[in-house]
Amino acid sequence: MNEYKVSLEQEGKRLDVFLTDVMEGSRSYIQSLIKSGHVLVNGKVGKANLRLNADSTISVDIPEPESVEILPEDIPVEYLYEDHDIIIVNKPRGMVVHPAIGNYSGTLVNALLYHCKDLSGINGEIRPGIVHRLDKDTSGVMMAAKNDAAHLGLAEQVKAHSAKRTYLALVQGNIVEEKGIIKAPIGRHPKDRMKMAVVFENSKEAVTHFRVLERYGYHTLVECVLETGRTHQIRVHFAHIGHPVVNDPFYGYRRMDFPIEGQALHSHTLDVVHPITGEPMHFEAPVPEDFQNCIAFAKEYRERR
Repeated sequence: MNEYKVSLEQEGKRLDVFLTDVMEGSRSYIQSLIKSGHVLVNGKVGKANLRLNADSTISVDIPEPESVEILPEDIPVEYLYEDHDIIIVNKPRGMVVHPAIGNYSGTLVNALLYHCKDLSGINGEIRPGIVHRLDKDTSGVMMAAKNDAAHLGLAEQVKAHSAKRTYLALVQGNIVEEKGIIKAPIGRHPKDRMKMAVVFENSKEAVTHFRVLERYGYHTLVECVLETGRTHQIRVHFAHIGHPVVNDPFYGYRRMDFPIEGQALHSHTLDVVHPITGEPMHFEAPVPEDFQNCIAFAKEYRERR
């Protein structure tokens, strides 16, 4: 039985919306739990449209999961490299990496299963082959493993920080420094469990290196290298220093008409050692058109001011 406390900021939310925010799973899955009587509000069976009061206790009894078959799907994805052990993809913006409770289709895993049939089984039936993740609205280079030996080798490089990943980010404002290091621990936001934040309790060390590539007066293009790989790390770190990623729906501000869905963040390059042959390898995902359009928009915005 999982329990959640309603904060003052969450007062007035519908029960189904509240649980969708704090739990993993789609809103339809949450609603099915409520409808089947698995959710109690202060000890009584709740309804999806119930408006919550502060300090209410929500208890959720999650039934044992049924066996789920993740089906291959013919979804177009650009494959940058492939051999018997690994596969490197250019994940499009808007694609979820792997299935989650209540949402088992349309993901990168579904596309990979159609394309290459065999993926490593270390992460189970929901996340086969997935060594690391990208946020849904972050595009770019990403690696997956076709067998367990390759998976373990790649995962060890991620853990040891020897797999070098660089990102491009268009951020708000003019960063004065040419380069810098953001070192600030990241954990769950104390009030909004869907978000991450720089916090000093129940957090993990997080380090982002960056250098400025171009300045557009009101926006800055930066290259980021992750020393650690925390959830939403780049997005949280740049929001923390007052330069959130452009169009970030979670951590951004001053929304403008940038021609992009989601944050202007792109996984640009990956340097890794082949987990079986030991060969150093370099991969690069071209900057997508929507990101290039954001840069053009930033330049035009500067000219208009």
